[in-house]
Amino acid sequence: MVFSSVIFLFRFLPLALAVYYIIPSRLKNTAVFIMSLLFYSWSEMRFIPLLLICTAVNFLLSLRAKKRYLIASMIFNISILAFFKYTDFLLENINLIFGTYLPVISISLPLGISFYTFQNMSYQIDVYRGNVLPEKNIISFGAYVTMFPQLIAGPIVRYSEISRELNNSRRISLTNIQEGILLFIMGLGSKVLIADNFDLLWTAVSEKGFSAVSTPLAWMGVLAFALQIYFDFSGYSLMAIGLGRMMGFHFPQNFNYPYISRSVTEFWRRWHMTLGQWFREYVYIPLGGSRCNSARQYLNIFIVWALTGLWHGASWNFVLWGLYFCVFLCIEKAFLLRHLEKIRVISHLYLLLLVVVSWALFAVEDFSQLWELLARMFIFSGGDDWVYYIRNYGATFIISASLATPLLKILRGKLGKIATWCFAAVILFLSTAYMVDATHSPFLYFRF
Repeated sequence: MVFSSVIFLFRFLPLALAVYYIIPSRLKNTAVFIMSLLFYSWSEMRFIPLLLICTAVNFLLSLRAKKRYLIASMIFNISILAFFKYTDFLLENINLIFGTYLPVISISLPLGISFYTFQNMSYQIDVYRGNVLPEKNIISFGAYVTMFPQLIAGPIVRYSEISRELNNSRRISLTNIQEGILLFIMGLGSKVLIADNFDLLWTAVSEKGFSAVSTPLAWMGVLAFALQIYFDFSGYSLMAIGLGRMMGFHFPQNFNYPYISRSVTEFWRRWHMTLGQWFREYVYIPLGGSRCNSARQYLNIFIVWALTGLWHGASWNFVLWGLYFCVFLCIEKAFLLRHLEKIRVISHLYLLLLVVVSWALFAVEDFSQLWELLARMFIFSGGDDWVYYIRNYGATFIISASLATPLLKILRGKLGKIATWCFAAVILFLSTAYMVDATHSPFLYFRF
């Protein structure tokens, strides 16, 4: 079940919220836990035992904040993630390097495993550090780990960020419900009306074959993917934050208009913010962060970005994507950043070019096809195939480029309450119409 589906929007969500609002406060965490398991089981019933085992093991290991329990929890969580996500990748590379014929297991990746294992790990570390007290109620802890608004694709919520609200200090108010509904509708529109349309363009370019398209169409395709992944993932995050707000939780912001950045450093402070903060807090700083000599700082950045690439997927193109950003982050840290801050327009164009190229590395897992795409982008090949697509998608590009800036936020601040709700109603109506007609509308980050 996905948020951008009729069954979720008109069946599961109204029923879940009705039950949640009606029952007494002392039972709300129980309701969240049960509803989340039902939500997850709709698509992943076979992995419910795994989710429950991970929850129970982390709950028990956190009850004593001792180093050996922390180490045990890290080994458990990393082993679970590595087994399901990287076993086949490891076997394929052993066969390739050593010429062996080890059988590939073809393990299915459980939905959301990258997200809920990271939440469990952050919780264990924070308990050990004394930043939070261990949760003594397994139902409340289960509600934290499995909370359906952010279970499958984040944002990555640390226990310290919602511990007070989780322990019945949250308040259900009309203001929070209204704000949550607006956030959810804006996220739904981002996903259904923009991201899914760009998916059609990117798919069309991919299916043509990168060697068969013109240079303008190759750039259009990659730009379409860049906008698709932004509106897809930021849309999901907005929906998750909105759902949390309706339930009295305040989840952290996950995107802050990253495409208006003027450096790679700034971009990664604005894109997938909860993942960046996780790696900074639990990997980069413990390694020494910026409190060491330059060589060690660059090594720390390398480790973080190699891991960031691998976190996104068990494929070498994701590692390449992570190291690509590592290179530019190191260059900016060494000398470039102070110059970029002085040339606003050029620095913005520099960032957009680097990021759009990075999405080519991210989107294409097959290296032979990736080189074909990059060659087509940077070795000019003429043709008029792009004219058809610019006619069909030109308006979508213009609208989405505007929405990737704070323009709508500024306009909303100037609109009255009635105008805002009328606009939201139109977005909801159009999104529903698209959902009814759509046959397939997955979120890109479900596979990570």
